[in-house]
Amino acid sequence: MSEQAKRSGPDRRELIAAGAAGAACLVLPASGKAQTPHPNPMPEELRRIIERNPALPVLGNPDGDVTLTEFFDYNCPFCRSNMTDVQRLIGEDPKLRVVFREWPVFGDGSFFAAKASLASLKQGKYWQLHSALMSMKGRAEEATVMRAARQAGLDIPKLKTDMEKREILDQIYETMDLADTMMLTGTPTFIAGHEAAFGKLGLSDLKKLVAQARKDLL
Repeated sequence: MSEQAKRSGPDRRELIAAGAAGAACLVLPASGKAQTPHPNPMPEELRRIIERNPALPVLGNPDGDVTLTEFFDYNCPFCRSNMTDVQRLIGEDPKLRVVFREWPVFGDGSFFAAKASLASLKQGKYWQLHSALMSMKGRAEEATVMRAARQAGLDIPKLKTDMEKREILDQIYETMDLADTMMLTGTPTFIAGHEAAFGKLGLSDLKKLVAQARKDLL
């Protein structure tokens, strides 16, 4: 059985489904141009699940007025190319809170990378490993991920132990369940406010998504 199939039961999915009841995020094409807004806003319970799990990696302003959440895969080429624009957005918007959700949809190598990335939080080196994995030329597989982890200065024996902890797996499964429940198209998907955007977004498109969220939520 693959790692992805080892779910811990229906409770998490039922909670997410309950939070998502009545939800219909506005999905934008990769151009970032909005379609006709759906009349149903995102329920607050679903937003809390997406944005406020205390185990989530958070960059930018932890007390920011708006949260931008990225669902991504380390083997997704558009996710890699989007990293620079996400960094620039964080640098230019001091009120923005950014959440990363590892959604490994490109196979076992992606799943291994997601586990290592989340486990690196326990050593305070998430951003170092995240940047290294997003910047690599080849695929993220066990060997290349461990090489990147060593280069990022991680304690490898501790990393390997932490990667297999239930809390790490639960975080990945929660993201998978959220993506399934919201019927997300793929990676990268960015969510802010009541809207979501799939595909490679430029800096201006990301700014528009955040600006719309501020308009809707504040």
